[in-house]
Amino acid sequence: MNEIWLQINISVPAAGIDLVCHELTELGSAGITVEERPLDTFVIPDPDAEVPETLTIKAYFPPQISESGLAEQVAERLAWLAPLIPGLEPCLPEVRRVRAEDWAENWKQHFGILRIGSRLVIRPSWEDFTPGPRDAVLTLDPGMAFGTGSHATTRLCLEALAGLYENPPGPRLVLDVGTGSGILAVAAAVLGAQKVLGCDIDETACQVALDNARQNGVEERVAVTLDPLESLEGLFEVVLANILAEENARLAPELVQRLAPDGVLILSGILREKEQLVIDAFADRGLKGPDISRQEEWSCLCYRKES
Repeated sequence: MNEIWLQINISVPAAGIDLVCHELTELGSAGITVEERPLDTFVIPDPDAEVPETLTIKAYFPPQISESGLAEQVAERLAWLAPLIPGLEPCLPEVRRVRAEDWAENWKQHFGILRIGSRLVIRPSWEDFTPGPRDAVLTLDPGMAFGTGSHATTRLCLEALAGLYENPPGPRLVLDVGTGSGILAVAAAVLGAQKVLGCDIDETACQVALDNARQNGVEERVAVTLDPLESLEGLFEVVLANILAEENARLAPELVQRLAPDGVLILSGILREKEQLVIDAFADRGLKGPDISRQEEWSCLCYRKES
């Protein structure tokens, strides 16, 4: 585990916590806490607990990235989100260096083994686990920049993806659009995909995704690119896009174009009230569906391309 991490603090209206945390994760955050409550862990906050109107997010990033560059990237994401979150004030956050033990140990109190479907197991590196003959184990360490999979948008994607591998071998070719820390790409590989391509516009996120593939021994099957979606070649049996509703809608033509006949398209990062926006964008594109699953205020839409 690295000894030093970069920490930023941001004041966010309570209603915008999930959106801001989603963007910070896309930038490669190693972990996020809200006030004294862990956000991206396996403990679900008490829904009846009184929540202040504004909360402080603490986000942690790998130390090798540029502090000034990180601050500018976060400021850009906040400015982009401001019209979507009433009361959010874009700012250039201060970046400070903290020791790993100042925060990472706290995760161990809340981060346990998680099973998704009948085969996928997400295991923190310090937990002993003896896999069964059908188990596909994804090992995580909060000392690495890696979402745990408990956030609703990621969990919905993982559940849809794992369902495709209930009866191996499952899909061989997978594309993960906006791969971020790579949890979906690596999950596909450990479940049995033979070739997984993750694409992202952020160089740090791409490096983090590759590091996590190596951590799980699937680096030969996971590739990551900064190339834009429209420039990618080939067809994929599964296309994943855990990005915001507006981006899913904007990229609809390219996402469908990359999908092989009879392939599955999994779209997440969609607020419930934005479902129709996405449904309209993917109408009349030769797709069957969507099948919709929901957790908290988030939705996941799954389509299958007509053969």
